[in-house]
Amino acid sequence: MVTAERYLMPKPRIVISKCLGFDHCRYDGSVIPDSVVDSLREFVEFITVCPELELGLGAPRSPVRLVRIGGKPRLLQPDTGRDLTEAMQAFATSFLDSLPPVDGFILKNRSPSCGIKDAKIYAAPEKAPSVGAGPGMFGRAVLSRFPDLPVEDEGRLTNRAIREHFLTAVFALARLREVVESGQMKALVDFHTRHKFLLMAYNQTRLRELGQVVANPQHKPFGEIAAEYAAGFRAALIRPPRRPAVVNVLMHAMGYLSDCLTPTEKGYFLDLLTAYREGRQPLSTPVGVLRAWILRFGEPYLSVQTFFSPFPEALVSLSDSGKGGD
Repeated sequence: MVTAERYLMPKPRIVISKCLGFDHCRYDGSVIPDSVVDSLREFVEFITVCPELELGLGAPRSPVRLVRIGGKPRLLQPDTGRDLTEAMQAFATSFLDSLPPVDGFILKNRSPSCGIKDAKIYAAPEKAPSVGAGPGMFGRAVLSRFPDLPVEDEGRLTNRAIREHFLTAVFALARLREVVESGQMKALVDFHTRHKFLLMAYNQTRLRELGQVVANPQHKPFGEIAAEYAAGFRAALIRPPRRPAVVNVLMHAMGYLSDCLTPTEKGYFLDLLTAYREGRQPLSTPVGVLRAWILRFGEPYLSVQTFFSPFPEALVSLSDSGKGGD
């Protein structure tokens, strides 16, 4: 029997800050080991970048900082008096233009170049208080260019819910990228079928819309359909699913197995759903029970739903900082 775990798992292509375990390129010449990044190396194709190094600043180097001037942040190097704003913007444009199709980004948190939301902004180049926080200069360009791709920093990925949402999204987008590159309508229809439960959890409106796209009543060419589907699919996965929507999916899945289950088993599962809805159980608990039942009863439709194995089993981790949730 084909299972969701064995379904196509191409490597996501992720752009990552080079200092996160790849090179000694921090301003002080250090490298930052990261356990989440290390766990991904076998399963992900990384494209590394250090924007500050690419500007020729070297490592080690004098620190840079974001300074609010005229109401907007500029990237300055206080020790040298250099204003690197335009150079960084030009590099970001050139680098992002040169990328192949990518599935997501992991950038260094709090960095004046790579930060995505928590880089400090100062009132003056030196000896001035922080007046706010926001994306770094390169991070801002990434968010502007790729508003519908998963973009996270290594600090937020210590939060289990954020990490699992990120992994779910990048692996789904990698699968979709390969389908689009195949040029085969049958592959796209199959992809949609296997991702119905996942879409149901994330965005039921998008699920219905994407179903209409793959139905293709106007017989549009594959390239047009694929582009429309990919845009809608990316939009569906922008935000993590809400617990009530996930519970609805789990109940829907149990319906396929209802005739095979005893009243005691049904009651046990419903109790697990209540615990998950109230935040007393992780999603992996009811999903694990359903996966066991799917294998036990050989349910063919559920067995290929990527909702039950959205990313490689080896990447499942119980570690959770509890920090960084929105």
